[in-house]
Amino acid sequence: MATAAHWIEGARLRTLPNAIAPVLAGTGAAASLDAAAWWKAVLALVVSLALIIGVNYANDYSDGVRGTDDERVGPLRLVGSGLASPTAVRGAAIASLTVGAVFGLVLALTTARWLLLIGAACLAGAWFYTGGRKPYGYSGFGEIAVFVFFGLVAVLGTEFVQAERIEWAGAVLAVGVGAFSSAVLVANNLRDIPTDTESGKTTLAVKLGDPRTRTLHLVLLVVPFLATLLLVVRTPWALAGLLAVPLAVRANNPVRSGGNGLELIPALRDSGLALLVWSAVSALALGFG
Repeated sequence: MATAAHWIEGARLRTLPNAIAPVLAGTGAAASLDAAAWWKAVLALVVSLALIIGVNYANDYSDGVRGTDDERVGPLRLVGSGLASPTAVRGAAIASLTVGAVFGLVLALTTARWLLLIGAACLAGAWFYTGGRKPYGYSGFGEIAVFVFFGLVAVLGTEFVQAERIEWAGAVLAVGVGAFSSAVLVANNLRDIPTDTESGKTTLAVKLGDPRTRTLHLVLLVVPFLATLLLVVRTPWALAGLLAVPLAVRANNPVRSGGNGLELIPALRDSGLALLVWSAVSALALGFG
């Protein structure tokens, strides 16, 4: 039987920077327009956290019942390890996604009802990443989805529900956040190339192969700092985003040095930390610069 600690580990708390960062960035963009609404920022954070925990449980369930996690290299999976039943993990996924849907509904009804369509797309994206008959995560589209949902949609959505408009600085932040978030998934999928190939999970890393996937990780880590240079047009304080450079370098070290398997776990952690630091300081720079 899975303990509370197992369920917490199954929620994959290390991925939470991918949920927190876009809300920070979007709120910073709204603050730069003198339109920050803190209660909406809090609701957006709840939505983002609920969705990422929901998608983590959904992936655990879908990968587990497909047998993809039978030879697991990374962190614990509840279904694949046999600690929890598929039904229980699916229920946890649905419960988390429902929480996100409810708070998202509040944001939509208090801002613009067409946001309900965006919310529905987010829920579908969360479930069908590894769920359904033809999961898009098994066809190499995972990184694109992460860039869109945890970058563009999450950042610009957070900005819009507060400011009721979006502008170029928010879009630049969204690209940076999306690139960092995709880098986290690239490191994860690089680690899993051998087991994913064996199980028939054709991720982008499997399609690109090991060397090109390592190059992609580096490129994605560079993009946010190019975004920083663009944000200097708004405020010179945006250069504070360069404080995340050491974390990005540390994140790429295991990838650049040819690490495999568990050796790549620090790349996931540090890519997420770089994302969080870059988003936080960039948001502060825009909001108060």
